[in-house]
Amino acid sequence: MMKSIHSILIGFMLFGASGSYAQSDPQDDAGFIESLSAGITDIDTTALQALFSERDNVVLVDVRTPDEIALLGGTIDAGRQSINISRGWLELRVAEAIPDKSTPIVVYCATNQRSPLAAHTLQAMGYEEVYNYVDGFFAWRDAGLSVAVQDEAVGTMLFSEPVEVAEGIWSAIGATAPPTFENSGHNNNLTFIVTDEGVIVVNAGDNYLLAQALHREIRERTEQPVKFVILENGQGHAMLGMNYWQEQGATVIAHEDAVEEIEARGIDILDRMRSRNRDKSMGTQLSIPDKVIGNREVLELGGERLEILHLGTTHSPGDILVWMPERKLVISGDMAFHERLLPVFEDTDTAGWLETWEKFADLKAELVVPGHGSPTTMQEVTLYTHDYLQYMRNEIANILDDGGSLIDAYKVDQSMYRHLDTFDELAGLNADHIYRSMEFE
Repeated sequence: MMKSIHSILIGFMLFGASGSYAQSDPQDDAGFIESLSAGITDIDTTALQALFSERDNVVLVDVRTPDEIALLGGTIDAGRQSINISRGWLELRVAEAIPDKSTPIVVYCATNQRSPLAAHTLQAMGYEEVYNYVDGFFAWRDAGLSVAVQDEAVGTMLFSEPVEVAEGIWSAIGATAPPTFENSGHNNNLTFIVTDEGVIVVNAGDNYLLAQALHREIRERTEQPVKFVILENGQGHAMLGMNYWQEQGATVIAHEDAVEEIEARGIDILDRMRSRNRDKSMGTQLSIPDKVIGNREVLELGGERLEILHLGTTHSPGDILVWMPERKLVISGDMAFHERLLPVFEDTDTAGWLETWEKFADLKAELVVPGHGSPTTMQEVTLYTHDYLQYMRNEIANILDDGGSLIDAYKVDQSMYRHLDTFDELAGLNADHIYRSMEFE
């Protein structure tokens, strides 16, 4: 038996040394790729930009590896649905990602080596409208066109390093995207306030190692210990890192509704994070906040006065914000959105959110540090939170008054919000959830 296996291996070695496959000529390889181009539709940068402006349902498929994307500048950002399926996995994964074979697809790689092969494969699989971007990602990037990165702070668990948004107040701005292995679950803002008597952190982070990475950044800016960690709600990216902070001696604070959410759903949230983050979830254990608060709690430390407020129903149970009245600054959590489309969950009360917004507006904040995205103004978050919710409720109320169905809700025109991150993931779901909840109001 061993002799037979040995003979087979020798045969493979001889074939590799003398067969035509081992003697492949680079000129022939180039010729093969060129021959494929005759059967596919190539487009350059100008044509790609024109396609984006004319069509709103184009799907971009980057066939490079995740490591290439992370290390070589990101992906094309054109306000359209963009997915990454490595060339080697394309045949196995594309049907799940793009089930409708009439969907217009643009495939690209770095320099037009793999994308012709990918375009040819997609056509062979029955996709009806496939384009190959011949210039490639490097040409798009080098032309100064918009790119999206999966990790701005390579070498750390953080998506981006903290920036000082006001004197003594720092925020590590998370990716305005769903949580992924590449962004380590850092898709919300992790904010901290440095005082002469200690540090206050808002949001514990998605996992133990992410919290640890944030702590390293804090230590580079101050020798003061972290005294308090405030959870904006009971979602995973707000609370799963709390066991790290508790190990450091910090007191973790959360609203009573958020604590109920953690107790009811925490194990499931932890399991999903572990499945996504794999080895990056190391050290993360479900924990319970140390201090449970009601609708208002005042925290004073090192000359700073913070009001931790639960103003009412908003995005998810136990949503709180941190109001600093002397500074006219609010760390709004998931009360307010602006750079990504807000998510409406199955249990989100959009009517209650709009009522609560009036109390939020009454604070008259001059600087808003949201739960997701860069610091901004009340005018900006009003446009993309309050006004979006009001618009969607008005449109769906009209559908219900006219006897329309859920299918009509999916057709509500949300194109004015298409430029926001997570639009493709959330627009349809939001219409669905708002319609279903308004049926019973």
